[in-house]
Amino acid sequence: MATLCRPEVAVPEYVVTAEETLDLARTLHAGHPQLGLALRLIANTGVRTRHLVRPLEETLRHPGFEERNLTYEKEAKRRLPQVVEAALAHAELTAADIGLLVYVSCTGFMMPSMTAHLINTMGLRSDTRQLPVSQLGCAAGGAAVNRAHDFLTAYPHSNALIVACEFCSLLYQPDDLGVGSLLSNGLFGDAMAAVVVRGEGGHGIRLEHNGSHLVPGTEDWISYAVRDTGFHFRLDKRVPGTMEVLAPALREMAGPHGWDVGALDFYLVHAGGPRILDDLGRHLGLPPTTFRHSRATLTERGNIASAVVFDALARLFAEGGAKPGGRGLLAGFGPGITAEISLGHWTAPAPPAPAAAPAAGLLPAPRAEAPREAVRDGEGRARELTPRA
Repeated sequence: MATLCRPEVAVPEYVVTAEETLDLARTLHAGHPQLGLALRLIANTGVRTRHLVRPLEETLRHPGFEERNLTYEKEAKRRLPQVVEAALAHAELTAADIGLLVYVSCTGFMMPSMTAHLINTMGLRSDTRQLPVSQLGCAAGGAAVNRAHDFLTAYPHSNALIVACEFCSLLYQPDDLGVGSLLSNGLFGDAMAAVVVRGEGGHGIRLEHNGSHLVPGTEDWISYAVRDTGFHFRLDKRVPGTMEVLAPALREMAGPHGWDVGALDFYLVHAGGPRILDDLGRHLGLPPTTFRHSRATLTERGNIASAVVFDALARLFAEGGAKPGGRGLLAGFGPGITAEISLGHWTAPAPPAPAAAPAAGLLPAPRAEAPREAVRDGEGRARELTPRA
């Protein structure tokens, strides 16, 4: 049965704080008639820091769609290999063990896809199946997990690799002055993630069921307008209220399998904003601490689109994981309005095999050992990676 292993998540080195974001909004849009509203909405996101793939002063300039897309391709190719290598190491596999490569991103375009580049440069087999996903937005992380699960149901002796690359800052449009656009400028951040789904073995979430739900009549609530200057993000004011519909959809998907979606042991959901998390908890009757991993991602990274669910999962691993056998949910929400939902059990790592006893008369003499110090990763956060030259 497929197991979603420990992800590797990396963020670029350029940081913008909430205070800098608010100051920029006051400076760049001093005469905006709804500036006060935009400032309140940005402050209410709870985002404290975000990471950018290029320095802030460069991000604020718009050199044209072509140059931005070239930046996307260059930076993705430069930064992703370390993330992929670390994810393979977490799963105790090599690139040659991968049968399916899923690449998700909604912030840049390449053809051939990044999948072809990774296969050519990272030792993946030439018969690796490719699945680029570019139009599901923030739901794509959940969709990638579900499609990997489907693949491994058909090919249980294989393995899948998921790579997410979201450089949301490359979508900044200085002439988009709607309140939704101004809010987006203070909400989205950049991040990369990679994770392996093993067909056999592994430690993490043992995937058991998955499903999708599209809310009818909401196609224009989250969208891109594609213009000469690139992708223009459109966010409808009704989006924060979608949990009223999606929470029951989660119940309906889990119910036939005998799962009560309001009584699980862990939840990893897309953090589109604080109200999404607040409303989902209210509709499911769950306390605010339920979504602490998603909230931490939002606070420290902003909305990192398809990578959110992997960042939340990395935080669960860093916390020590759920209880063995605990039931959990992973869900991504995005344009459509679409929900991609996975259910699974938490599996603990297998205990090490006992060492064979030495033959009689061959016992080594005891020796003193220096005390060992545990090496910890700060507060358990995914580390920042320095890209290769």
